[in-house]
Formats: sequence, structure tokens, C-alpha cells
Amino acid sequence: MKYGESTFDILYLLFAVISGCIILRRAGNRACKLMGTAAVVLGAGDAFHLVPRVLNYFTDSGLTAALGVGKLITSVTMTVFYVLLYFIWAEYYRKQYHKSLTASVWALAAVRIILCLFPQNGWLENSSDMTWGIIRNIPFVILGGTICLLYFRQRQREAVFSPMWIYMLLSFIFYIPVAVAAGTVPMLGMLMLPKTVCYILMICAFLRASAMGRKK
Repeated sequence: MKYGESTFDILYLLFAVISGCIILRRAGNRACKLMGTAAVVLGAGDAFHLVPRVLNYFTDSGLTAALGVGKLITSVTMTVFYVLLYFIWAEYYRKQYHKSLTASVWALAAVRIILCLFPQNGWLENSSDMTWGIIRNIPFVILGGTICLLYFRQRQREAVFSPMWIYMLLSFIFYIPVAVAAGTVPMLGMLMLPKTVCYILMICAFLRASAMGRKK
């Protein structure tokens, strides 16, 4: 179990960061630059949690604080990732930025990050308090749902991003039980694997979109 999960985590991190760098290198427009940035932010942010998790399997050192702080950083970078998805949507589909929608995206992201910084989350103790797991994820779910809906409305315009809304929806379906109840039911943590697969599929869509943009 530990070898399989550890290998998967390491390969995912390498794939996300390397893919992001490739996209940034060949980016010919703002949308592709945002896609590359999003992939790097996702991979680099997840590394703060996944690397201590892998090390925890193979060492006797107490990594409780590192695991908790890693979760905090990942929570913040995941939020930033969804904000970037909003701007990718606007640039890729050439949508005008509506002030109210953009302000709502930034506001939800800010509230989510502020809630993550509250000491009641118990990051240093790697706490899995259900109440705060729910509280800090309310604005994140609303943010994710909003972005998912935006991509859903554009699903028939072209093939590359048409399934993006499905990847987002599934990622939240897998993520919410873990965020809320993994402390009570540890086996729910296994849902993070299919959630990560959803992120891999998003990055694959970025790679395809950037390759198409390069050929134009």
C-alpha cells in the first residue's frame, strides 16, 4: 500500500510541475500562460502535503506538524488553482470579465483562505476537526461550483475543455468526504487518489489546449 501510494504521489507531483513548465515554455497567449501557472501552482502546493506524507511512510520521525502545515498550504494553493481556472475560462473562451462575477470569485477565495488561517483548524496538530472541516470548505465548494457551472455552459463549444466540468465535479465529490470526515473514517482518505486523477485529467486538457494553440 505505502509503496503504491507513494509512487503514485511522486509521479503525480512530477507530472504536474513538469507539464506546467512545458505549457509555460510553449505558451503563445495569456490563456496558455495561465494554464501553465495553474499546473505549477497545483503541483507545487500539493508537494507540501504529499512529500511529508510519503516521508511519514518510511521514517520514524514525527512529521505531525509538517503534515498539518502541508494541508494548510495545499488548501490555499487549491483555492488559487480554482481562481486561475476562472481566468483561464475567461481568456480561453474570450469572455468579458463581469465585475460582479470576478469580485465574487475573489471574495470566495479570500474568505476560504482566511478561514483556513484560523487557529481552530489545528494545522500544527494535524487535526481533523469535522466542524472546521465543514466551515472552511463552504466558500470553497461555492467557488468550485461556480467555476464548474461556467465550464459546463461552454461544454459544447469545443472538444478539449468540454469534459472539464466533469473533472471538477468529480474532484469535489471525492474531496468533500475526505475534508469533512476522514478524521472519523480514515479509509475515506483513499478518495484522494481518484480526486488526484481528476486533476491529472485537467492538466492533460491544459497540455492539449496549449499544443493546439502553438499550432495555430
